[in-house]
Amino acid sequence: MDTQVLIAGGGPVGLGLAVELGQRGIPCLVVERSVAPLPIPRGQNLTQRTMEHMHAWGVETALRAARTIPPEYGIGGLTAYGTLLGDYQYDWLQRELVRPFYFTDNERLPQYATEAVLRARAAALPNVETRFASRVGTVSQDDDGVTATILGDTPGTVRAAYAVGCDGARSVVREQAGLTQTRSDHDRLMVLLVFRSAELHALLDRYKGKSFYNVLTPELKGYWQFFGRVDLGTTWFFHAPVPMGTTRDNYDFAALLHAAVSRAFALEIKHIGFWDLRFAVADQYRAGRVFIAGDAAHSHPPYGGYGISTGFEDARNLGWKLAAALQGWAGPRLLDSYSAERQPVFASTATDFIEKSIHEDRDFLAAFDPGVDRDAFEHAWDLRRTGASSDVGAFEPHYGGSPIVPVAGEGGLRERTGAVGRHVFAARPGHHLAPQTLSCGRNVFEALGTGFTLVALGADPDALAAPFIAAARRIGLPLAILADTRDGGRDRWEAALILVRPDHFIAWSGEAATHADDVLRVAAGG
Repeated sequence: MDTQVLIAGGGPVGLGLAVELGQRGIPCLVVERSVAPLPIPRGQNLTQRTMEHMHAWGVETALRAARTIPPEYGIGGLTAYGTLLGDYQYDWLQRELVRPFYFTDNERLPQYATEAVLRARAAALPNVETRFASRVGTVSQDDDGVTATILGDTPGTVRAAYAVGCDGARSVVREQAGLTQTRSDHDRLMVLLVFRSAELHALLDRYKGKSFYNVLTPELKGYWQFFGRVDLGTTWFFHAPVPMGTTRDNYDFAALLHAAVSRAFALEIKHIGFWDLRFAVADQYRAGRVFIAGDAAHSHPPYGGYGISTGFEDARNLGWKLAAALQGWAGPRLLDSYSAERQPVFASTATDFIEKSIHEDRDFLAAFDPGVDRDAFEHAWDLRRTGASSDVGAFEPHYGGSPIVPVAGEGGLRERTGAVGRHVFAARPGHHLAPQTLSCGRNVFEALGTGFTLVALGADPDALAAPFIAAARRIGLPLAILADTRDGGRDRWEAALILVRPDHFIAWSGEAATHADDVLRVAAGG
């Protein structure tokens, strides 16, 4: 083998996967066509959960230092009716509301800045090799591994145990592996503008601490006009529907911007691009020894900052499972669980949040008009203002129905894996571990092991953990023990034993280790 894992695509998801694998001692090769990150602002909203990944990958401090907007701006947004400077606005995407359930604060910076930090981290790992100005041409597989041809500055053939396509929405790896997609086309042509305007910054000074702005207009039938800051003071991006057939040369984009704001302002357009508004999700994320992640596995409009965060979660989920397979402690179902967990989470994100938002906006705009019945409109607008905060709490991706989450409870009832849930501190199997402070003063996230961790709480935590320690030795599963009391807020986990996976999701929780062998076997894919 030339390497253990071939990663096609060195954007943020491919780099994140490379760091995850490299830190676990797994040799990998990243093949990326771009010599430097493309200077187009996208993928800017890094959620609290995404920043937990960055902490685990050793780049949290560097990422925060690379931000282009002061910390007080966070990733908060605003929704306006009619025009950006109109009479009606409310706060939107208030992710600070769920901050207590995550270890880290959110962050905001352009994707190219995130990529630069991850490139530097990958370069510092001896197990990670990168080939820029190159791309994967063909991929084939047999029982023992994957063979890929590399095109570009360093052409040749590479042999690897596994391959992962992180090569975007038009993924060559996905096509070569025969992984089909389900698409939902909205027949809308969208424009992406990047422009400079200090005057717009001055106009929006009234909206303190906001980094992006969503404008709803009746004629667009629920589709957004969307402004976002790239830095504080001058540079912006803008997404909006435009007529089919629009090109860089046949449309007045400055007039479009002025109409969306309801004010003329000086601007300089730096970039014009187009994309079709559609949703696409691969029906499976695995074909034998080939996997896909990020936009290769799922794509959607840039509504709500879900895209890059979903891709990073793919990388974190897949990385530890590939490492387990290559290190010899994975059960036969572990690699299949990647698709079983991540595919329904994206499908739910697309349907239950993004498309639902478009449909709800369309229905609202059709039903209420302040020019016809101002009182009815304002009442409905206030209800939307309240609902905007509840939507944030409802976005809680989880793996409650995962085949590697041991069923607990009478009747063996399972949840349905997806993105709709609720944030609580209780340690629920298949859900993200909520942070708590340990009696030593450290946060639990600073004490978790790189493999599985058993949190044991009580008067005699060593006795509680003993059956799991013995079971882990029997099956060769890496298990760290974190012993503490239930005092100091740790009682909010509502469990004496919490088995935490390497990606910080809970595999199992309970009061006694009565079936430790079975629990560990299932959690490791047995």
